[in-house]
Amino acid sequence: MATELYPNILPELPPLLPPTPPPAIPAASARPRNKFVRRIDRDYSQQLRRSFQLVFLALNVYLGGVFYLWVRHFESGSRTVSRPAGVEGWLPIAGLMNFKYWLVTGHFPTVHPAAMFLLITFLAIAFLFHKAFCSWLCPVGTLSEYLWRVGRKLFKRSFVLPRWLDIPLRGLKYLLLGFFVWAVSSMSADAIADFMGSPYGVIADVKMLNFFRHIGETGLIVIGFLAVASLFLQNFWCRFLCPYGALLGLTSFFSPMRIRRNESACIDCGKCAKACPSSLPVNQLVSIKSAECTACLECVAVCPAQGALQMSLPSPARRATPAWAVAAGIAALFLGVVGYAKTAGYWQTHVPHLVYQELVPHADEASHPMPGDPALNQ
Repeated sequence: MATELYPNILPELPPLLPPTPPPAIPAASARPRNKFVRRIDRDYSQQLRRSFQLVFLALNVYLGGVFYLWVRHFESGSRTVSRPAGVEGWLPIAGLMNFKYWLVTGHFPTVHPAAMFLLITFLAIAFLFHKAFCSWLCPVGTLSEYLWRVGRKLFKRSFVLPRWLDIPLRGLKYLLLGFFVWAVSSMSADAIADFMGSPYGVIADVKMLNFFRHIGETGLIVIGFLAVASLFLQNFWCRFLCPYGALLGLTSFFSPMRIRRNESACIDCGKCAKACPSSLPVNQLVSIKSAECTACLECVAVCPAQGALQMSLPSPARRATPAWAVAAGIAALFLGVVGYAKTAGYWQTHVPHLVYQELVPHADEASHPMPGDPALNQ
């Protein structure tokens, strides 16, 4: 009868209440967006870029046609034309060798010098305007881009490899670049001069042409595979296998000019990331510092928010660099370097006509001196 004798000993207990849930943490995707301010300026970057692509593609077709007529003159005695030195742009390894020769000796090479000047031009473009050569000028890049656009229309989508497979495959082009850099770096200046002056070195451009003229079954299979793969995967060759693109990408990594995202203006729509041919997470980064960025400006073109995405220098104001300025800079560098080489007399290969007359008809018989050949180290 304790409760009757000591009624005040047990205090009255409060009613049981359900536990208070912890405060909800909003998901990242649910965070409030910035106020949407629609762009009022019209973007012309893709029209400019495609114009550059088509002009440069036409230039390469023209140079290839003239070069073919030049080769046929020595093979069949047809009407002669002047050799177009611009075809040496298709000899990037010769350009790399001549570049080293110039750095070591201070003298401009006399065989395939245009390859070196074009390499310098494209490196300068990569440093100032990111890897713009690949998306603005490269004929292979142009064909690759139009192939995946055709594939997107056919299959209503672009296919993306899983990250665990995509990253190792992207490393292949750097392995190829490493091999070529090792091969060239192991050669002395005298060895480079001997190589370029050898029958193979003199007519390396002719052998390149003959590869496509007399292409075999293996070559057709490889080119066919690359073309079909480009229908499914954006820029297959450029993304996974091109050593030239790898070199320009490493150079562009140090470029002060890059795509920058203004977080205070971004509305997190994700259109930029979907438009990026290199599958870069543009919508998650403040600055796109990647060797895979080709400065195609497609992400900037699709961005609907005023001032959210732009190419710019790292200035405090981050003033946008308009597409016409990028186009003008690319054109100025290309025309400036090529114009200097031509007016200074360094553009053309200085090989006597009689030497070409002897070598060109027998181009397929010239063998390639391999790296480490004792003849190159004499």
